[in-house]
Amino acid sequence: MFTIYPDTPFKVEFSFGRIIENLRTEFTSGRLKNDEATRQDLEQIDKVPALVNGITEFSQISDHQDLLARLLKDYFPPGLTDNEIKAVTFPYSGIIFNHTNRFKKIVASAGPEYNFNIRDFDDHQSYVLSCCLIIKYLFGLDLDFSKPLFYDIPLANGIIKHYRILYNGDFLELFANDQALEITKTDLQLLIDNYEDLSLWKKFFPPGSYVLRGFAIVSLYDATVENAVSILKEQLLSLNAPAFKSSAEAIFRSIYRNPDIRFGFTVYDAEDQMFTTGGLGYQVTSYLVNGKPQRSVPETLCLQAQQHLVSERRYFTISDVSRFREKNPDSPVAITLDAQQLGSVILAPVVKNGQLLGVLEVVAPLAGQLNSINANKLEIIMPFFTTTIERLSAQFQNKIQAIIQDNYTSIHSSVYWKFREAAKGSLLDGAESRSALPEINFVRVLPLYGQIDIKGSSQLRNESTRKDLTAQLESLNRLIGRCKPGRIAGDAGMIQMTLEKYISELSFSIHAGTEQLISHYLQTEVHSLIDNVDDPDMTPMILDYFKQADQEKGEFHKYRRMYDTTITAVNNTLSSVIDEEQQEAQMIYPHYFERSKTDGVDHMIYIGSSIHPAKPLTPAKLSKIRLWQLLVMCKMERAHRNSITTLPYALEITSLVLIHSVPLNIRFRMDEKRFDVDGSYNARFEIIKKRIDKAYIKGSIQRIISPGKLTLVYADAIEASEYKGYLGQLAELGYVENNIEDIEIEDLQGVTGLRAMRIAYRR
Repeated sequence: MFTIYPDTPFKVEFSFGRIIENLRTEFTSGRLKNDEATRQDLEQIDKVPALVNGITEFSQISDHQDLLARLLKDYFPPGLTDNEIKAVTFPYSGIIFNHTNRFKKIVASAGPEYNFNIRDFDDHQSYVLSCCLIIKYLFGLDLDFSKPLFYDIPLANGIIKHYRILYNGDFLELFANDQALEITKTDLQLLIDNYEDLSLWKKFFPPGSYVLRGFAIVSLYDATVENAVSILKEQLLSLNAPAFKSSAEAIFRSIYRNPDIRFGFTVYDAEDQMFTTGGLGYQVTSYLVNGKPQRSVPETLCLQAQQHLVSERRYFTISDVSRFREKNPDSPVAITLDAQQLGSVILAPVVKNGQLLGVLEVVAPLAGQLNSINANKLEIIMPFFTTTIERLSAQFQNKIQAIIQDNYTSIHSSVYWKFREAAKGSLLDGAESRSALPEINFVRVLPLYGQIDIKGSSQLRNESTRKDLTAQLESLNRLIGRCKPGRIAGDAGMIQMTLEKYISELSFSIHAGTEQLISHYLQTEVHSLIDNVDDPDMTPMILDYFKQADQEKGEFHKYRRMYDTTITAVNNTLSSVIDEEQQEAQMIYPHYFERSKTDGVDHMIYIGSSIHPAKPLTPAKLSKIRLWQLLVMCKMERAHRNSITTLPYALEITSLVLIHSVPLNIRFRMDEKRFDVDGSYNARFEIIKKRIDKAYIKGSIQRIISPGKLTLVYADAIEASEYKGYLGQLAELGYVENNIEDIEIEDLQGVTGLRAMRIAYRR
């Protein structure tokens, strides 16, 4: 007898009755071409009544396999037997037969001990699903309980393949027997609301109360890759878990159908231009860094790998590590991978928003197992992997930032009281964790934003770099040209050709990455050669070259040092003025103040009664603060003008103030340890602040900011009228001229209707 799953509302009768009845109808109607063969099959079927009335012994199937195969031939085409994964199954029996050839191979590979069990499908789900089928076909209510069903079937080499199960139930009949209970709409509603109550389902659908007669056809779809991606997404949510590496390796092995696949990850520290294993908050396995805490880019990658991964952000594959090392004996990546006895590798850059976060490493022990073709399989998982790495990297950076802020950065004195109250309240409530701290926010505060930028700083940086590199390359080219033949290792002619190529490129402009590329070439390919030149006559010239290459004092960094000195001096001059003047401003009315230095100095003020509740902010005090801001901008510009002749480069500055008279709310961002505007409406101010310095005068190609002039951006005529009064006072004090330019600003993305006033500083 067959073993039937006991816990089911069905009394199962295994039968080929419906398909046999269809065959008889076709035969008697005369529509079949081979009537004689069909007649013989029907006669043979008549001798085995169990095929129609109900199969009770497996021998009734095994003894008539050829007959059943002919009976099912329209559903199992011989031409598809090596491609389709299909078989006949009897519901709730675990019996599967009449396999296609491909299905037979899968079963043979899995081994005799393998049982076809549906993944994550327990008795409770099975019983409720059966009841839902009854409700759908007999009561017309589709409860849509079905979910994807999978078999996890092992291959002979241990790789797990994942197959989605599809059932064809066209040859099944379902009807109630004498044990079936009458089901009302009220009963159905009760069942719908109580999925977890299995006893309730069994009460209304007792075991064996319905008949399920016939057979089903099961088809399998190889969903290994899709399933691996789904599992990987789940694993990525718990990337810090100790079991992640082994779980992820199993997924990569499924994708590549290779039990020897391993994977690692190397974090890229863009600030220090280093590869590291500790950039995610815990040590990751890395085959590139190979046991070291960190390595520089030139120490890790050859120029070809750098070009692929760092510059072009695309896959770098080595299908045969040994052969690659033979062709590139000095390649650091080849040396490192070969030392670990790896045969083939795929290195995939993990990039988010144009930033390189790290390199995913998929490695295999044998040559050819990984290559540029199957590297494309990673495309389906890289988006999920990238998002997770970005999240972990951000979390780690936030932790670093929190340590810096907690230990080295004090909260501005004007808002310290608010933080103290929050901390005190949390301690009194017994909630000391960071997550339990209340939000720090201030409502209805007015922002005052001003910026002074150094004009042309980016272009000057590029030009300084270009001059320095050109001088260094020309000196090096002359040095190598004076070396006697055979006294320098390597191909001197090839080196000179490369140097001349770089010199030619620098004669036009300098591109992003050019400085790094040339410096890396000199350090890794050239300096070691000239340092070991076997010619005493060349020693003075070589020593002088390395002396001039010194960053602190050498001539080859002269213009870059001049640039750095200029930017630092300008920023220090501007910062010292506003820092000193801030003390006076706080005495007018306490407010939140922050400034930042980049290529110039920006400052941000938030002022309002919510920041200083003990003393209301009056219009008079607000006017004094606004006038103070304009006055300090004038003093900063004058201080720069007085010091410009002492600078290596006489760079000019531009000045801008953004007027915003509508109160907004600000919130302290715990993740960034700073205040930011709160809410989408208030965010408009931030949008304007970020874009306004790049704005143009409407109908022209001229920027609204200009050296020697103070630009004030506004949106309301009342604001303009108020600030014209302040400019009049500044004119009386001798800081600005009397003529005010009124400017209409070209519409910005998402911002329209802005205007500006521009006034010249008095010389």
